[in-house]
Amino acid sequence: MDTAAEQAPAPNREQQAAAYRNLIVATVGFTLTFWAWNLIAPMSGDYKERLGLGSFQQSFLVAVPVLVGSLGRIPVGALTDRFGARAMFPAVSALTVVPVLLLIPAKDSYGAMLAVGFLLGLGGTTFAIGIPLVNSWFPPAKRGLALGVFGMGMGGVALSGYFTPRIAKHGENLPFLIVAGALVVYSLLAAVLITDRPDRRVPTDTLAHRLGQAGRLRVTWELSALYAIGFGGIVAFGVYLPTYLKTWYEMSPTEAGTKAAGFALVTVLFRPFGGWLSDRIHPALVTAGALLAAALMAIVQAFDPGLYPVGTVALLCMAAGLGTASGSVFALVSQVTPQAQVGSVTGIVGAMGGLGGFVPPLVMGAIHSAKGSYSIGFMLLSDLALAGCVYAYGRMRTLRPSD
Repeated sequence: MDTAAEQAPAPNREQQAAAYRNLIVATVGFTLTFWAWNLIAPMSGDYKERLGLGSFQQSFLVAVPVLVGSLGRIPVGALTDRFGARAMFPAVSALTVVPVLLLIPAKDSYGAMLAVGFLLGLGGTTFAIGIPLVNSWFPPAKRGLALGVFGMGMGGVALSGYFTPRIAKHGENLPFLIVAGALVVYSLLAAVLITDRPDRRVPTDTLAHRLGQAGRLRVTWELSALYAIGFGGIVAFGVYLPTYLKTWYEMSPTEAGTKAAGFALVTVLFRPFGGWLSDRIHPALVTAGALLAAALMAIVQAFDPGLYPVGTVALLCMAAGLGTASGSVFALVSQVTPQAQVGSVTGIVGAMGGLGGFVPPLVMGAIHSAKGSYSIGFMLLSDLALAGCVYAYGRMRTLRPSD
């Protein structure tokens, strides 16, 4: 499929500089908003004790921002197609400040925390802003790696898991004040530094029509399913792993947050690897191999091994597989989606990926409450990953832009 970017001449130095500037600024913004999006999870143990929550209530509190942030990517991606990342990135970053600060007065009420968690989901929508921005600035041969680098912004989950509980030791409101301040500064800088590509095609049809067009593409839903497994697994473990480690391995909240941050860091490092590898071999093959590795490690963890060394190795290898798959799936998006529809398709695919992260924490919490074990949850993950592996290899490796 020939897009405007593929038909354009080789970029000059000024265009290359603009491309890398936008990539860096977008990645920083993605990192900060993801940190904000994940502020509740590292503190969920404290909220559980403060509010007297059960396992399912705790899981639901953690999952609400994931759900809203995921679904919000659909309209935000379409709005980015229309108004551009230069307008959307600063606006969404600034608006995210509001729920971050509202976490302070809401901390003593479960209902208020759910309401603020709903608003906090806005921070998870910036993914659908950055993907079309980066995709438009880089030529096809470099898009996989560039999109993988941008995807490293999901390291905001790792930063949140590691720093939020440690900062809270110096003041329970301090993490929220620091993140809010960082978002204010970033939104001002983004308004100056982020630029849309000059030849960006601005759609003139309605939001509903653009989403309908994206929804009619078969590849949108195929990619959505694969991304729901890969990125959904990352989100699920990013928000629930501290609870799992604290409950099953009896760790302190700080230690559990540190281990979970290590898991998230591995996914961050392997996402650009998945994109880089997809620039060299078919991204469907990369996706299939990565999901197979994740499935095998989930089976190992289902047998409840000791944390050292088997459990640690299994979780980190699972993180590597999920991170690689996340990078390779969006390399597929950039190959088969028309440039003018990248935002809309990204919104849907990103939403499905986030939704893939909404369900597992609830399932894991419910299973543990009922059975006192997490094994069934890990086996379900392995089944899904194996199904994705088979589909990626059997169908997606033969995919052409016209399919």
